[in-house]
Amino acid sequence: MTIADIRLTPRERAAHLRANDLHRLVGLVEHDDAADPFPVVGIDAVVFVCGNATQSAHYFVSTWGMTLVAYAGPETGQRDHKSFVLESGSVRFVLEGAVSPDSPLADRHRRNGDGVVDLALEVLDVDRCIERARSQGATVLEEPHDVTDDFGTVRRAAIATYGSTRHTLVDRSRYGGVYLPGFAPHSSGFVRRPGAPERLVQALDHAVGNVEMGRMDHWVRFYNRVMGFTNMAEFVGDDIATEYSALMSKVVANGNHRVKFPLNEPAPGKKKSQIDEYLDFYGEPGCQHLALATSDILRTVDALRAEGVEFLDTPDAYYDDPELRARIGRVRVPVAELKRRGVLVDRDEDGYLLQIFTKPLGDRPTVFFELIERHGSLGFGKGNFRALFESIEREQAARGNL
Repeated sequence: MTIADIRLTPRERAAHLRANDLHRLVGLVEHDDAADPFPVVGIDAVVFVCGNATQSAHYFVSTWGMTLVAYAGPETGQRDHKSFVLESGSVRFVLEGAVSPDSPLADRHRRNGDGVVDLALEVLDVDRCIERARSQGATVLEEPHDVTDDFGTVRRAAIATYGSTRHTLVDRSRYGGVYLPGFAPHSSGFVRRPGAPERLVQALDHAVGNVEMGRMDHWVRFYNRVMGFTNMAEFVGDDIATEYSALMSKVVANGNHRVKFPLNEPAPGKKKSQIDEYLDFYGEPGCQHLALATSDILRTVDALRAEGVEFLDTPDAYYDDPELRARIGRVRVPVAELKRRGVLVDRDEDGYLLQIFTKPLGDRPTVFFELIERHGSLGFGKGNFRALFESIEREQAARGNL
């Protein structure tokens, strides 16, 4: 099998992405699904609970260039909450917000604020995956069951992971509808100004989970044991440390590397780390940030800044450091252009990557996004960790949380 022969998901085909595109964007690799005890195809959807899903959907359409494709709510028979489905490339977000004060989503939002509640996974065989998960001690939240409408049938189940986060397992191979039964096609009335860019991001590169001190290895073993994920990277000690704070991180990935989950825990330091701050304000372990792959990070950053998105600042000294210039070598754009935008650059034995991080997207200092453009590198920007976390510490200090 070659990269070009890898099976594409329906979402990837609809976005006109090829396997070679995904190899470049997110590091997709060859993998034999038949030998996999828990064959995960990729991320099916990232599901958020929002304080105002209606306005959040407008934000992602108007600011991030996503396309609203489906809706469920009181008008479609879903009485207690609204759900908006948005897409960009192979990325799918589902934004949910309570309509009824009695909705469980209202309680969830009061506890955690806006955040990711479900990292749904597309799998080849829901029943096989649940059987494997149960045998390995995972908590099954939903038994396998079918949901059906005129467009076919979706097989679903769910298991628990860190905090209150879940993995819904989805087999949509027998379904031709817009998202799931119960959802109706829907579009936004927002009209982009002439020349405004669309589809700023192409794929989801990775999703980062923050857990309590001493629990990172527990969850690494969970993904190893339950899902057959392999350990892809490890960052400990001085890898992610500043004068004041530190954290530890390990990365697990499924066989084809469409799904990559870095798992962070705080490490002892002089002051509160970004992981501690997240846990304090989110109230429990959860998904801290999503890395969105783009084919042109400069264009994407320029477009997002024009819409008011705020990014973490990078000191000029980062770009003027001769060691950086020597380490990164030649990249596709002049370092001066990266400096002007605050884009970080890192190189490893496989290639290089460009990355930048937004400030927190909501009122609580919890969820944020990363933009990443890969050029062969399979890493996560290890060479940028100190500069990144010093920047985060400056923001923490401004909030009074360092």
